[in-house]
Amino acid sequence: MLIPVDNKEGLRVCDSEVEETTFSDLGLGEKDVEEFLRKNIEVVFDDSETLLIVGQQVNNAAKGRSDLVALDENGSIVLIEIKRDIADIRNRREPFEFQAIRYAASLARITDPDDLVDRVFVRYIEKHTAEFTQGELTCPELGKRIVTDFLQKNNAERTFNQKQRIILLASNFDEQTLSAVAWLIYNGLDIAAFRITPKKFQDQIFFDAARLLPPDDIEEFYVDIATPERHASTRTGITGTRTKLPRMKKLMEWGLLKPGDTLEIMNQENSKAEVIDHKRVKYNGQEMSFNEWGQKVTGWSSICIYEWARHKGSMKKLSDLRAEKMGEIKKRQEAEDAGDAWQGD
Repeated sequence: MLIPVDNKEGLRVCDSEVEETTFSDLGLGEKDVEEFLRKNIEVVFDDSETLLIVGQQVNNAAKGRSDLVALDENGSIVLIEIKRDIADIRNRREPFEFQAIRYAASLARITDPDDLVDRVFVRYIEKHTAEFTQGELTCPELGKRIVTDFLQKNNAERTFNQKQRIILLASNFDEQTLSAVAWLIYNGLDIAAFRITPKKFQDQIFFDAARLLPPDDIEEFYVDIATPERHASTRTGITGTRTKLPRMKKLMEWGLLKPGDTLEIMNQENSKAEVIDHKRVKYNGQEMSFNEWGQKVTGWSSICIYEWARHKGSMKKLSDLRAEKMGEIKKRQEAEDAGDAWQGD
């Protein structure tokens, strides 16, 4: 729950409230939500995904139509299906999750990266030509160059489309859909459900994004309560075991990153950026978020910035610097715990 607070004369609750609303009440259609997510898919994944959107409104031979299609850092093809509000889910002739499974089955027939480009990505490039720097390349040539670069830099050429993933997005889900998704996850299907809820506060609109399924590992909460100094905890993520890790603000508190530091995106020329604070960098004279910088440099739809940004001073990835610091904290905590146990004896 979001609580609006005014702090001009001490903290007090504002008279206006944050209102729950729906996309339909805001006059937004499913196409509006789809287009927003196409351009801002990174807002859903909380810096944990590297994705390249390669398709929109992709038809299969049986006239089924998938909303968005992407490649992930493992070379898996990702189907992203979007429903605006719960009424749209209930009004479908077939269940939301079953519709997605049918579309994912079609994507399993894509044999190699060139096949993906020819059958899916070319039409996407043609539809959004203004978003690509094409030069003298044809759309197929450009598509093959982009996909090949993405797979090579993510070391995913050999694992291309060995599996397919499904991501369901809606402002809310009915119980039957969530029950079916939970059962599919339990039986090994790589499927996730995310809720994106619109909210209003005065004239402002907010989107609250949260993953519903797969659920966090319950052990995460035990660890956090027992050892609050340890900032990482394992959870079952979209593609298996992931870790909730400290973010930029904590890296700056630890002194691993500070304003004025220079970062670069690995394997990318002319990618140097200056750190401004825990939210922004300056790149080519423009201020932008860390993710916007990574996306602009690579051309990818979403990027796990900690795995791709390298500190020019140490020449280490942010993820490596973070892991080293967390290792130090863990060792110190273990030493303290051992000392406490010895004193207790």
